[in-house]
Amino acid sequence: MTDPTDPLDPTTVFRVCFVCTGNICRSPMAESVFRSHIEEAGLGNLVEVDSAGTGGWHEGDGADPRTVSVLEAHGYDGEHAARQFHASWFGRLDLVIALDSGHLRDLRRLAPTSMDAQKVRLLRAYDPSAGGDTDVPDPYYGGMDGFEECLDMVEAASPGLLAAVRDAVAERGAA
Repeated sequence: MTDPTDPLDPTTVFRVCFVCTGNICRSPMAESVFRSHIEEAGLGNLVEVDSAGTGGWHEGDGADPRTVSVLEAHGYDGEHAARQFHASWFGRLDLVIALDSGHLRDLRRLAPTSMDAQKVRLLRAYDPSAGGDTDVPDPYYGGMDGFEECLDMVEAASPGLLAAVRDAVAERGAA
């Protein structure tokens, strides 16, 4: 019998968690968009998608109404409940996707081991057109155009991230 908590077990679901500051704007947007890509790719039963914030200020709150509005206008699910990322999660996650370099730094510091720190990547690193501009700017203090820009960046990075996740799942022999 296999252990479902073993990250190297080929029957284990591949787990991705997107992380921003408060888990009400960027990371729930990335979670919703990427979950849609995973479903369209037929990997919904193999890949678990989640999100969290580096802080717990908004725990239990829904996504920012502007995030929900932009997501729903583009055909994505806006359902969400904010929560804070915890170091103990590293053991069950395969990828931790930071939305900007500050999150990347904070998450790598939080990682219990160097192997866990290697799981943390920037979302826009999966977008070949991003160049050196790897941060997804926080739209919270601006208008709707910032939320639209955030969605554009998330959508642009999703195919590259999907390819990386698909390869990782195939390496495990699960797909």
